Amino acid sequence: MTAVLNTSVAPLVEGLLRLGDSALILSQRLSAWCGHGPAIEEDMALTNVSLDLLGQARMWLSLAGEQEGAGRDEDALAYLRDAHQFKNVLLAERLDTDYAQTIVRQFFFDVWHYFLLERLTQSSREDIAAIAAKSLKEVTYHVRRSSDMVVRLGDGTPESHQRMQSAIDGLWPYVGELFVDDAIDQAWQHAGWGPLLSALQPDWEKHVLQVISEATLTLPGMDAAMFPAFRGGRIGRHTEQLGFLLAKMQFLPRAYPGAAW
Repeated sequence: MTAVLNTSVAPLVEGLLRLGDSALILSQRLSAWCGHGPAIEEDMALTNVSLDLLGQARMWLSLAGEQEGAGRDEDALAYLRDAHQFKNVLLAERLDTDYAQTIVRQFFFDVWHYFLLERLTQSSREDIAAIAAKSLKEVTYHVRRSSDMVVRLGDGTPESHQRMQSAIDGLWPYVGELFVDDAIDQAWQHAGWGPLLSALQPDWEKHVLQVISEATLTLPGMDAAMFPAFRGGRIGRHTEQLGFLLAKMQFLPRAYPGAAW
């Protein structure tokens, strides 16, 4: 499936921003759980995953800034862009009002992230392959942890099962975007920088179905994942939830330009 993309940004930089932005925005979402987790070990685990993603975002955004050559470093890209300039997948920005939503969102993203990074370790660009290889070590743990939590909660109490199923049903429409190829993906694949996202779908579905079955949960059909919004995040079309997230994340650098700590 191919989405139409109109952009004046070089394909290499655009793709790097997509990688960095998805990690950055999901990191920010997870950081909101710090001090509010349902158990102390979960509080710590979510914070650690958030820090892993933040470190990955810094590497991708730093490389994007270098390749762009416009004098923007990782901080400028993170704090001085408006919502429509962010290229993260919509799944990463979804507001989670329930712990089950956090786990399901993380699980869907982690599995996709793992197979994406695995392919990126074979990139024709050494800098991309190096970042992917370092990130893959961390994301391997992320997948193992979120898969385990899906099983524990899905096959847990009646209430945890119901909440997990509701989270799956609510987040499923945002899964489709993870496997949509557009002109940027095609350029990356042609240059040998990275894979087409559609190529990740079989492996993603296989792992997700296996875990969901073990968790005694059910998945909607893939057709239900193709909500019109799936064409949005990676080309700068976001929900209002990203605006609220950025308002908090970017407040200090915008209120005090040039401030250093």
